[in-house]
Amino acid sequence: MRLFFYLMTRTLDAVCAIDLDTILPCYLTSVLRKKKRIYDAHELFCEMKEISSRPFIYNVWKMVEKWTVPHFKLGYCVNHYIAGRFREMYHVEYIVIRNMPLLKTHSKESSENFILYQGAVNEGRCFETLIPAMQWIDTPLWIVGDGNFMEQVKTLVSTYGVAHKVHFKGMIPPAELRQLTPKAKVGFTLFEPDAESNYYSLANRFFDYIHAGVPQVCVDYPAYREIYNQFNIGVLIEDVSPKRIAAAVNQILDHPSAAARMREACIKAAAVYNWQTESQTLINYYQEHIG
Repeated sequence: MRLFFYLMTRTLDAVCAIDLDTILPCYLTSVLRKKKRIYDAHELFCEMKEISSRPFIYNVWKMVEKWTVPHFKLGYCVNHYIAGRFREMYHVEYIVIRNMPLLKTHSKESSENFILYQGAVNEGRCFETLIPAMQWIDTPLWIVGDGNFMEQVKTLVSTYGVAHKVHFKGMIPPAELRQLTPKAKVGFTLFEPDAESNYYSLANRFFDYIHAGVPQVCVDYPAYREIYNQFNIGVLIEDVSPKRIAAAVNQILDHPSAAARMREACIKAAAVYNWQTESQTLINYYQEHIG
């Protein structure tokens, strides 16, 4: 309601709904004010585990999606797999805009003795297997972020007796995080495979690690595999079991020369996948449709 009244009182040429949780006020505003509307779909919202695992909540959001998305003929999402799903479900043609960091020149950081998870500490991010994996990893894990699964993660840390290895750093400002990330030995991009939104994801942290020159242990899902096939930026894993995660981490930690090659591959990948190049597609899209 607050967003609806805010939009109704602002000067605007078009309105862009970012994910499904903003789409209703954006849709109503665009209809009442006869403005163009764009949908920025970061993910398959209804297929996130925290939505799809709750039938009533899922049905409410799915009803909203079915009612509104077909009316958003303009839009973009983070990869062509998600664009394909929207085409199949709602017959809309969305372009791909990936959320990438700005390419910056970094002084070469010497890595410190920690591995890093950065981002939302939410359900579906494999903490149920990452935390037990720490039993076979000697390097400390830093968790930078917060979310709806934090208490469960702390319980897991206690249950598996790895409190001396897992350090909770909380939420820190983006500028500070950009200084911290390059110092990590390994980063994590992990998602459970049973949620469709996870399987077709392309996470921000995936590019953050690349731009920081940090090898990562990453799920072997389609959008990640495409980039990995171009640049060997870490270790892809199909099985997100504790022992497989631990083996992948130790594969990087125990082979410094291979890790160095991965860091170099990250720098090469960052020169291709960055916001300087990706933003031009977004600017051109708005110039074409808004003027």
